[in-house]
Amino acid sequence: MRILMLASSYPKYPGETTAPFIEEIAAGAAARGHAVTLLLPWHPEIRRPPVERGVRLCFFRYAPHPALNIWGYAQALLSDTHIKRRALAAAPFALAATTLALFRALAAARRAAAPFDLVQAHWLLPNGPPAALAARAYGLPLVVSLHGSDIYLAERGRAMMAVAAGTFRSAAAVTACSSDLRDRGVSLGARPATCTVIPYGVNSQEFRPDADARAAVRAELGLEDHAPLVVGLGRLVAKKGFGILLDAWPHVLAHAPQATLCIVGYGDLRGPLEDQAQRLGLAARVRFAGQLERRRAAAYLAAADVFALPIVREGVDGLPNVLLEAMGTGRPVVASRVAGVPDVIDDGVHGIIVPERDPVALATAILRLIRDRPFAERLGRAARARVEQELTWERTCARFERVYLQAIGNREPGTGAR
Repeated sequence: MRILMLASSYPKYPGETTAPFIEEIAAGAAARGHAVTLLLPWHPEIRRPPVERGVRLCFFRYAPHPALNIWGYAQALLSDTHIKRRALAAAPFALAATTLALFRALAAARRAAAPFDLVQAHWLLPNGPPAALAARAYGLPLVVSLHGSDIYLAERGRAMMAVAAGTFRSAAAVTACSSDLRDRGVSLGARPATCTVIPYGVNSQEFRPDADARAAVRAELGLEDHAPLVVGLGRLVAKKGFGILLDAWPHVLAHAPQATLCIVGYGDLRGPLEDQAQRLGLAARVRFAGQLERRRAAAYLAAADVFALPIVREGVDGLPNVLLEAMGTGRPVVASRVAGVPDVIDDGVHGIIVPERDPVALATAILRLIRDRPFAERLGRAARARVEQELTWERTCARFERVYLQAIGNREPGTGAR
């Protein structure tokens, strides 16, 4: 198959942590023998060759002024809950450039006698409408993939809902990374028969148990080897719930005074979260590590006694990649019953699931895992086994391939229009 993908976020250089799942989905399709072209908005920090991991990367420019280079790459939303004014200003230029890039790619492929077989739009909004327009013009099936923030935007008002519904009507297939996203997509107009839940995967060789990481990370953080370490990792935005984790931390310290919390990531809430830690008197037992490239992030996860994921329904999370990565490292997980968490964790088997926005329940679960190491290790082993058996990128990309084939239907690959 020849697949034209459209996305608005991608790791800007190898090891960078912006939307790594897009890279894995595209590269996974290429590894299965498909010709993949990925269209992306240009970003000043992009450090990627034209072809990487078998994927042809095409970056299009859209901003008439450098100040408007804010489309995609986790830049357009403030804390993932409000559209930034500059993003609104950039929207007409970005949408026009996106549509033009799609039509140019489709036309060039047809001229080269190598037409595409389908178009895949990652994120219903903003990428679904221009992809639907281009796919319709060239008679190609459209696959729309839901990732989280797109559904949040689509639910913001009648106009957005109408645009989402129109895009869903054009889609031959819809994928969602969690059951929650699928259900919300259906409520916005997606046809249930066309919807498939495809959880993200994890590179189980990159994110794996690492006995050496414990001492190395503790040395880096200036901690004693026996000090319990709890790690929270993700973008510092509202939906990740790090404020809830900080509220829980005094309860943890009351019973485990040597415990240290390390929050890894970047985002709009870095300053407010540091201020919160200061107000709560937690500065000595909380570290903010900032953004780490993927290998170091894997080491921090592998070094943790507990991985905490206190996500909340503020904005929409799909299936946090970091949850699967922590499972891959064999770490015991405490997570909120939100988004795709229940899809991959059975409570008490692969981790502990707690109610969202409940600092006491979160602290109680963390303390249980700190105190009951055999139980914690059993959860970690089960989580790792689930990743190896069900949640690798190879399995994820095989599921996407089946959706592509269903979307194409009986049309022979490489024929262009139906």
